[in-house]
Amino acid sequence: MSRHRFLAITALVSAALALTAPLTGPALAHAGTPPGQAKPGHDTFTVIGDLPYGTDELAALPGWVDTINASKSDFTVHLGDIKSGSQQCTTSYYETIRSQFDRFTAPLVYTPGDNEWTDCHRTNNGAYNPLERLGVIRSLFFDHPGVTLGQDPMTVKSQTERGLPENVSFRRSGIDFATLHVVGSNNDLQSWTGIGNTAATPQQVDEEQARMAGAVDQVRQTVATATKKHDAAVAFFLQADMFDPTYTPTPSDISAFTPLVHALVDATNSFDGEVYLFNGDSHIYNSDQPLAPGSVWLSRYGVTGSATNLTRVTVDGSANAGKDYLQVTVNRPGAASALSWERLPYTG
Repeated sequence: MSRHRFLAITALVSAALALTAPLTGPALAHAGTPPGQAKPGHDTFTVIGDLPYGTDELAALPGWVDTINASKSDFTVHLGDIKSGSQQCTTSYYETIRSQFDRFTAPLVYTPGDNEWTDCHRTNNGAYNPLERLGVIRSLFFDHPGVTLGQDPMTVKSQTERGLPENVSFRRSGIDFATLHVVGSNNDLQSWTGIGNTAATPQQVDEEQARMAGAVDQVRQTVATATKKHDAAVAFFLQADMFDPTYTPTPSDISAFTPLVHALVDATNSFDGEVYLFNGDSHIYNSDQPLAPGSVWLSRYGVTGSATNLTRVTVDGSANAGKDYLQVTVNRPGAASALSWERLPYTG
């Protein structure tokens, strides 16, 4: 995450915390459909991201894992950023996080964020080469390609043959799920200034283009499968908030996301079901339709037309991470929408 975005988000969060009482119990509930539609379905799953940030959240992480385990979610998705943007990118820290990920009793699906590799060039992160840290992340968290993390892992399809074992897809209860390794810092096209670069290196550009091509193909293939199976919905998970409402972006903040946004528009309009996009990155819960007619994001990404059937959900993270986790229900046929969700408090 760029510094000006961090400062803007910090100010926004501080203001919100000053004006709003802490949310607990029923006040946290937020359904993605009208009341009464969040009926017990075939699956419930949990979505979290941008945690743990700092020593206090790291200490709280075991309790958070315990809470999610007790919720009996069928699986959990972590949207990346397993540390803050100012913490050291040490292998020992990653190993600590992996040990907690291994405590999830149900399958854990993890898609990396920028803080654990893209931003590791920063001096306060240890001035690492980000691509070297990406290799470490893949070796530690994706050591068994095609299989999730957690104590009861599930088999998934992966893009291992493309060098992208972190991009996985799976199908449950008439819903098609897929992760997209797309991160903040303009998907790693911002300069690695901490190690002396003033522009993206050729290796940086090549890596980003290959990873973005994998994400675009993942979108197309997931929707093609859902169409063939006559499924009700598709759900994508990524770290980057490509539609961050907390600041006004410049092209250097979002230009790399353009191919993916166009692919999402095309895929959504070709699909008869619903499309959901879950992301972290901006740390403040939000649900919207960023590509609906009249949205400012259509012009920012040069989109012709719109995508009215895409719903985006941002999960709480960073300073908000300990407030709640997002529990999503796969609704039964006949409900107002395929998925609904609520924000539940941690008890651990």
